[in-house]
Amino acid sequence: MTLYGRDLLCTQDWTVEELEKTLRLANEFKDTRYDHPLNNCLDRRTFFMFFYNPSVRTRQSFECAATELGGHAQFLEPKTMRLKSAKTAGETVADASNVMSRYASGIGIRILETAIEEYGQGHELLEEYAHHASVPIISMAHDKYHPCQGLADVMGMRAHMSDDLKGKKLVQVWAKGALVRSWCSVQESILINSRLSMDVTLAYPQGYDLDPDVYKMCEENAEQSGGNFEIVHDLEEAYKDADVVYSRNWMTAGFYEDAQKHGIDAAKQKEIELASKHEGWIANDEMMSLTNDALFTHCGPVDRGAEVTDKICDGPRSIVYDVAENRLHVQKAIMALTMGTHNI
Repeated sequence: MTLYGRDLLCTQDWTVEELEKTLRLANEFKDTRYDHPLNNCLDRRTFFMFFYNPSVRTRQSFECAATELGGHAQFLEPKTMRLKSAKTAGETVADASNVMSRYASGIGIRILETAIEEYGQGHELLEEYAHHASVPIISMAHDKYHPCQGLADVMGMRAHMSDDLKGKKLVQVWAKGALVRSWCSVQESILINSRLSMDVTLAYPQGYDLDPDVYKMCEENAEQSGGNFEIVHDLEEAYKDADVVYSRNWMTAGFYEDAQKHGIDAAKQKEIELASKHEGWIANDEMMSLTNDALFTHCGPVDRGAEVTDKICDGPRSIVYDVAENRLHVQKAIMALTMGTHNI
């Protein structure tokens, strides 16, 4: 079971066994961070990072990961490159991916809702690069999925509970906020955790539906894994007996249409105004008291006082920083497995 040369656009792309292999290696890297025998598996190899959107920790964690594996991660902003787009002339994806495959050992792409016009365009771009490139294409978060974050979430929960999370209840709950969040981390979370046998409850106010195709995949995942997937709109029902609470804001589907008609800033302001109407949707003492002494997690950056109170985010049951650290170890594992010099 080799993952060498494989793309990773979504955790659904890999088998459960392949995901488990990645998580085992990530834990090894965490336990022996500077002494693992694979720490030079990217010796003199370069990983290109395309940032259509900025990040808080993605660039940091990928650059650290490449360095700790003996390689180099090169930061690239597509707006400074002569790449063809709907509005500009330049090098096509086919040409760019073929040329870059001659230089680098892998390519990461980060492209979110503010860099596209319609939902799905980011995923289509990654698929196009994957089709033409002869090196692995890794999603560093795009409009649909965020596989590195999903794996880091699982790694964090398991470290504080058990490697077997079957029957544990994860509440993936919408929260008010002013940062206008993408769907990718949330959709990745419900996908990977329904696949790994957790009981996943997705909770949100009316009007905040996610991709219906993702719902269908979650239902199929739960049926195959022996877990459960449900959608609720009642906050107390969602929190009741939860083992993990993942409270995060996300935008409505109308964001894309509003951005095209009125501009991104106006669309963001409308989302903030809509979110402000749901005051009760925050992880606080009252809500957490309904849980089974649940862990609290978040992919960051945290919108404190909106998505979660400081008391919960900084409390003894919070694993926010552990999960953030896990991005480094998970990404080292992905890079070592897909582009390392050793056949693992």
